[in-house]
Amino acid sequence: MTRTLRTVLRPVVRLMLSKGVTLPLAVELMKRVFVQVALEESATDKPVTDSRVSLLTGVHRKDVKRLRNLPNAHADLPRTVSLGAQLVSLWTRRAPWVDEHGEPRPLPRLASAGGDLSFDALVAAVSKDIRARPVLDEWLRLGVARLTDQDEVVLNAAAFVPQEGFEEKLSYLALHVGDHAMAAVENTLGRSDPWFERSVHYRGLSGADVEALRARASELGMKALQTLNGEVKDEVSVADADAVNRRFTFGVYFYADDDERSEETS
Repeated sequence: MTRTLRTVLRPVVRLMLSKGVTLPLAVELMKRVFVQVALEESATDKPVTDSRVSLLTGVHRKDVKRLRNLPNAHADLPRTVSLGAQLVSLWTRRAPWVDEHGEPRPLPRLASAGGDLSFDALVAAVSKDIRARPVLDEWLRLGVARLTDQDEVVLNAAAFVPQEGFEEKLSYLALHVGDHAMAAVENTLGRSDPWFERSVHYRGLSGADVEALRARASELGMKALQTLNGEVKDEVSVADADAVNRRFTFGVYFYADDDERSEETS
């Protein structure tokens, strides 16, 4: 198990080192997560004592008392990211924002030019509190959208995960890796109805082989994401509100590196 943990932690440690997060801070973060998870996993009708959490985690009881009163350590998407996700979802799957081929339409930037089928109207359809211009400026900076000579906004859906903007990237890292890891852990622990978690992996390939497969994987992965996105219901009519409080994440990734095993045996 320690070998697995080292493998899983390696990219996280790489990220921490690149941003100046040293071991003492990492240990403090680990203590907080240990306490949080212990509290969640031990939840019963009776309060879970500090001593019980300390016994389960190995975190000192004084630290448990301090840490359990901190805000929830789960990472939430910032409002700007959540708004962007809603805008892209609306623009890529709902009439009248898509054309006859199901592709996002170029939108006149201003309502004065495009009326109810403008970028101003798109933003207003999601939030009346956010002005369209700051959203567009940020999307232009990140490459999510571009302006044409006719002052139309064109969406680049494939670039929605920002190419810049470190805080936004961290939010997606927390969402994607966190949910993937949780699915894998629950499956490993013997979940009765396992989550879908599969991958294709090969060794002994050339660089050209990998680049061709990378392009093909991007094409197929984007189609899968767009297809599933189009099948999500916009509204669910049920009497029981508890029946509509679920969320899901479906993701696709591709990674390639030098084969260390090949180097060891060559």
